[in-house]
Amino acid sequence: MLGFQPYETFQLLIETGGIDRTNTLLIAACDAYTRRGKPTPPEMEQFEALAGRLFPTAAPQARAKGAAILGRAEMLSPMLERLVVENIGEDLNSFLQSATALSDQTMLDVIAREDIPAAAILATRSDLSNVVLAKLFQLNSRKVYRALAANPAIQPRGAYLSALARSAQMDHIVAESLAKRSDFDAALLAPAFFDLSDSDRIKVIQAFAHRGTPIAPISKTIEQLTVASADLTKALMKLFSENRRPEVTRLLSQITGLDEVRCGQIAHDVTGASLFVILRAFGCSAYDGLKVLIHATSHDSERSQALADFATLFGNVTPESMAYLMSAWRGEVNLLELNKPEYKPFSETSRRTPAATHNPVVDQAIEALARIGLRRAG
Repeated sequence: MLGFQPYETFQLLIETGGIDRTNTLLIAACDAYTRRGKPTPPEMEQFEALAGRLFPTAAPQARAKGAAILGRAEMLSPMLERLVVENIGEDLNSFLQSATALSDQTMLDVIAREDIPAAAILATRSDLSNVVLAKLFQLNSRKVYRALAANPAIQPRGAYLSALARSAQMDHIVAESLAKRSDFDAALLAPAFFDLSDSDRIKVIQAFAHRGTPIAPISKTIEQLTVASADLTKALMKLFSENRRPEVTRLLSQITGLDEVRCGQIAHDVTGASLFVILRAFGCSAYDGLKVLIHATSHDSERSQALADFATLFGNVTPESMAYLMSAWRGEVNLLELNKPEYKPFSETSRRTPAATHNPVVDQAIEALARIGLRRAG
């Protein structure tokens, strides 16, 4: 190999020079190999034999330094990768992150150690095979699942989709990462709804637009209620206008069957996203629903646009789909059923279509609210 003396010369120096010389030779050999660039097959074979002789006989500090240098090489065989992994010490994670390529065997060996920080680094790589992915998904680790959820190179399908969706129910960071992905069905994040940001909650609701859903268990509860949707919206509008949110909490608990803690979150959600789900599930129209949301929400300068977005959602999502979303909050449904063809969205809103700047339904709701205020003042 160019830059090296014949292997026999190195072997003689190792045998006659003692450990100090071995340490020097190891570092020099690793440096020469790294500087060489892309080696030929004979050169790599020769260096493998040399490195295999030098690493076991060198001191620990020299092995770690040699491995760190070797880890920067342009090309490593599985055998050389193994030497790096076994000897690099504290720099292992940096090597696993920066290596241009890693063999499946090296990655599988690292995973087999159950070294969670190292496995989490591997989970961020773009060159993961199905064999390696399967082993990573078998690790019961939040760090690993967070890395997998944020890795755009991993397509969430089949068993991987199921595993990520289940993880999102238990880890809000996984849920947040999945919500940012365009290739993940945000409807599967329904159980994590209250852990998500305001905008991501809207994404979950939008994921139910223009799609059918299985029959929701809570639908029976909704059907058995004697209160009409108009009476419900009047009651909610009055309570919200007088800022009686504890009473809103109790009312929601009575009509939804959700626990009071969850209903308290809905009653105090000034974005209106969770309240929208309740209103639409009970069949409220955009006109009546927006009058409630006007009292319940606080959007400041973005108020009109937020109300316009809700007006659009009233038209795009069905009461049945929002009842299904509520049942998901109660843990009554298997969300993976939404992957069946009959429950896939049947139309997509174009990303290039600009958002409507004027919505007559919003104007009507605001005008109605103004008239109510004038009558009270008179």
